Order: sequence, then structure tokens, then C-alpha cells
Amino acid sequence: MPDLDELLTELASVASRCVASARMDATGSGDEVLLEYQRRIAASARLIDIAASTLAAEIAHRSRRELGYLGLAQKHGARTPEALVQSVTGSSGQTARRLIRVGTMVAELSTHDSDPTFLVAEPWLEVAVAAAAAGEISSEALEVIRCGVGVPCGDPSTPSEGDVTAEALAVAVGMLTAMATDVTLDRLAACAREQRDQLDAAGVSARENERRDRRYLRLFPQSDGMTKIVGLLDPESAAVVVAAVDAATSPRRGGPRFVDPTDVARAESIENDPRSTEQLALDAVVEMIDVAVRSRTSNRLGARRSVVRVLVTQRDLAAKSGVGFIEGQTASISVASVQRLACDGGLQPILFDDDGQSLNLGRTQRLHNSRQRAVISARDGGCIAEGCDRPPSWTEVHHITEFSRGGLTDVTDGVCLCRYHHMLVHNNEWRITRTAGRYWLVPPPDVDPKQRPRQLESASPALRRLLVTA
Repeated sequence: MPDLDELLTELASVASRCVASARMDATGSGDEVLLEYQRRIAASARLIDIAASTLAAEIAHRSRRELGYLGLAQKHGARTPEALVQSVTGSSGQTARRLIRVGTMVAELSTHDSDPTFLVAEPWLEVAVAAAAAGEISSEALEVIRCGVGVPCGDPSTPSEGDVTAEALAVAVGMLTAMATDVTLDRLAACAREQRDQLDAAGVSARENERRDRRYLRLFPQSDGMTKIVGLLDPESAAVVVAAVDAATSPRRGGPRFVDPTDVARAESIENDPRSTEQLALDAVVEMIDVAVRSRTSNRLGARRSVVRVLVTQRDLAAKSGVGFIEGQTASISVASVQRLACDGGLQPILFDDDGQSLNLGRTQRLHNSRQRAVISARDGGCIAEGCDRPPSWTEVHHITEFSRGGLTDVTDGVCLCRYHHMLVHNNEWRITRTAGRYWLVPPPDVDPKQRPRQLESASPALRRLLVTA
């Protein structure tokens, strides 16, 4: 019997020839032949995936916890076997975890076949695991079946009505395995969840709450100035968002035809819009959020309206050239965009004079406490302590001359400090001074007998540009 190394060498050669042949034969094949080629390639890919799963499971076994730093993953500098598999295969973390899980289940089934006394961890999945091991269904199909049907519930020793037994799950798994090759993964996953709901109606609420607990939204600023959105929506939230996005983009995606002239005109405007469908979807979501913020009707958005601030120097604005910045973003925008955004009621323009202080806050004639803080936050861009990355929303306004000692509550006398650095200044007798628009931190004598001032840098790109070009 050929060894694995020989087989893999042969496989690489065959796969290479298949790629070349597919390129030549795909365009010349008839429709049915083309579809048959696709089916046969998919069947081979399923078997290769099971082979990869088997190897991944062995990597995990050789990296098990009790081996400590002698484990395979640890010896290669990987924290987990999943991380090592991901590194070796160039796959995602999700794929690496699936390979290990499926490979482990296939190994357990093989051991059970040779030794019936060996207990399989999830015996109700045996039919699906066997089908995957034979290449009849994909490992992805096995995973959605496993996740959809879940695990038994109830005490097997004292069965009661409403319990979900391993035997009942095995029947459901058999039905799902039979249909796995005839439906898409999405449809298979939906059917698996439906099977579980039919067996366990009492657990629907718990599963609903579990899905809701997994919801999240994260924003990741990118090095090019863009921001990536990553998240998960629970079904209820998804229904709201998907319906709204669908309404904004449906004419692009083959939505219903309209009869009303107004609807027809709107559909035509969307179809002819130069933006891509994905850009339309994003712009629609941003517009919905903007409308919600302006309405002031949501308690989740706070008592005060959330305002987006546009920062620009008076010199650049007067010259109609240079750059501006949106507070909290690192990428610059043109002065033309500053002027456009300043006309919008949801954005607030903040100008800086040549001394680095705010010259104007929108159309406000008189600055109140909240507006003073807005100016100071825009000027400082966050905590101005050296090396601190706390944003404006995490900071407190510190009086350079303490209020109790006659300090003024004005913009020039206030700076942003996070709570830690604010307490450091007050409790350890540090001082902050201002000279020509720049702020300096003066240490106490016990830290520096000469009390040499340390310059504090603003995190505001607009202010940094002003001070550099002044």
C-alpha cells in the first residue's frame, strides 16, 4: 500500500493537471457535462477535506495540554493546536477549529468500529460522521448538523416529557444527513434548527436568548484611515437591519417591480446610482443612524445629542485650501468637505486660531460648560499626558489654576486628562502651565529637583497641523 507521502505527491500532480484541464474543458463542455465535472470535483474535495481533518486531529492530539511545552504546537511557537493548523494551512481560525473537531469525531468513530466498548463523545452524530468520512457529505455539512441539533437534555435515568434523548437526535441526524447533498448549507442549517425546535419546543426561548447574548458590534480603525465594522446580529436585530437595507437596495437585487410612478422613479434612481450596491447599503445605514441621533427619541443614545465635530484651522478655512479633520478620525478631509459638512445640522465646525485655541464653535454665541468641554476635547484630542491614548470621552477637564484657588472656567484654562493622570496631577503635586498655545507638565521637586517642564502633545491632528504651519 502506498504511503501518504507518495500519495500526496501523486495528488499534487493530479490536482495540477485537473486545474489545467478545467481551464481548457470548461468552456467547451456541454451544460450537463460541466455540472457533472463540478459534482465530481466537489466529491473529491470532500475526501481531501476529511484527510486534512484527520491530520489536524492528530496535530491536536500531539499538542494536548498535559504535554505542556513539549506539545507539537508549543514547540512550533503556537499557543494552541488550532493556531498551528491555521498557520500551516493558511486557513481561518474557524476553519482550523472545524478541521480538528471533524477529524476528532472521525477518529472516535473509527476507534468505536474496531472496539465497540469505546464510547463516542456524541453518538447521535454517528450517521453524519460516517457519511462525512466516506466523502458523501462535506465537513461543513457535518458541522451545521452538529450545531443545529445540539445535545440531549434531561436525565436519562429518569426520563420525562419534553426530554430530548440521544435516540431522538440520532433520528433527526439521519434525516438531515440524507438531505445534506441536495440542499445548500444555509438550508441545511435552517432544517437542523427546525428539527431541534420540534424536539425541544420548551428550549426555544433559551436558544433565542443564547443567540441574543452572542450579538456584538466592533469598530476597528484601519491604517489607511478607514474603519472596519465587524459584528453579529441576533435574528430580531437582523430582521430590522436587513429589512431596512433591503428597502434601500432592492431595485439593484431584483426586487419587486413597481407600478406607482413615485416608486418607479425611486427604483430607477437607485438602479442608475453610480455607487455600488454595498456602498448604497452602508450609506443607508449611516443615514438611518444619523436620523435616529437627530430625533433625540432614543434613551440608548443618551440625554444629549451626539454631535460629530469637524476641526479646521481658521487659516485653512479662509484660504479655502489645506485640510480639516473629523474628530476621532485620523484621515484628513478637504476644506471643501469641511464647508459641506459644516452646513449639516448634525455636524459642528470648530475653528482654531493661530494660538492653538478654539476661535469659534459653530454658530454658538456664548459658550456654556458642555460647549466649553467640546472645544477643549476637540483641541486636545484626548488625554494630553505623555503616552496616554485615552480618547476625549474618557477624560475629565482639569483647571490649570485650580478653581478653588481662583482659576477661571474658560477654554484656555482647561485641559483634558484621563482620570488616572488627573488624580496624578492633584494628588502628587504636579502642575500644568501654558505658554503660547502649548501646555507643559511640571513635575514636583521630589520627582525632578530642577522641575524641568515636559511638553504635552495634543492628539488633535488639526491642532498639530496648525502649530506646525504657524
